[in-house]
Amino acid sequence: MDVNWIDLLDPTHEELKSKIPLRLQESAYRALMAKPVTREDEPRPTVQNHGTYVLGVFLVAIALPESDEMCYQEIDLIVGPGTLVSVRKTPLAGKQPYDLEAVRASLRDSDSAGMIAYRIVDDIAEQYLDLVDAIDAKIDDLEDVVDNQPAETTRVRISQLRHHLLRIRRTLAPTRDAVRRVVDDVIEVERGEEVFPHDAEIAFNSTYDKLLRASDGLEFSRDLLASVRDYAQSRIAIDQNDVTKRLTAAASLILVPTFIVGVYGQNFVHMPELGWHYGYAYSWGLIVATTIIQLIWFRRKRWI
Repeated sequence: MDVNWIDLLDPTHEELKSKIPLRLQESAYRALMAKPVTREDEPRPTVQNHGTYVLGVFLVAIALPESDEMCYQEIDLIVGPGTLVSVRKTPLAGKQPYDLEAVRASLRDSDSAGMIAYRIVDDIAEQYLDLVDAIDAKIDDLEDVVDNQPAETTRVRISQLRHHLLRIRRTLAPTRDAVRRVVDDVIEVERGEEVFPHDAEIAFNSTYDKLLRASDGLEFSRDLLASVRDYAQSRIAIDQNDVTKRLTAAASLILVPTFIVGVYGQNFVHMPELGWHYGYAYSWGLIVATTIIQLIWFRRKRWI
């Protein structure tokens, strides 16, 4: 492998200038300098031709199962004839940077700088496919417990997953577009040499297909999460309807005895039951009988 591959982790401006053999523009140095990815300052994945080299910026979304959160590993590439520079940046909160061991294990002696760049980007595409599968599994797990956990817990979990899907989409779509540029264009440097030879362009086409599959899988995940949300909302509506039925039954059970007591509480002279020896027992019997009748009726209606 006759390629000068330089791998840097969290470099400073001085390290970049001293270790990179290519002469870079200041904008490229600013893009490569160590700066953890944050939600407020999230770089956009891209592939740019800078004349004598090609600059690539890529983000890898990583799920953190212990906290149900996500972090983003950034890896930037400088690709020139016979030279490849990879710049990895450590995410916030002490998370691990992007690991290149799997890429190194897949290298061949005949690989050019463009082919090594392909193997790195292809590994990123594979990780996006794995991530979409992991999110689908989490959505399936959420669907299984919707009926058993509190509605507020379900709402919070749906909101978290939806937020993750939106962030992944913001990085996956420009990554796909950047790879598409390599597939469609013959990117040359000023000396006329191809940074990505024909075999690398063909290989990038398979990476583009993987990113397309990841994008389609992400859309399916959004639809799946939307169906879980709709089901959770229907469960809430059903529960509210059941509560309304129970409240209606309880109000009716109280209403009829209250009506009977109100009738016999009127102090009219010509009320037959007031002078009747069994009038008091009769009023109690009427209250108990109407209550039992209502209970039986509501029970058959499954309101209580």
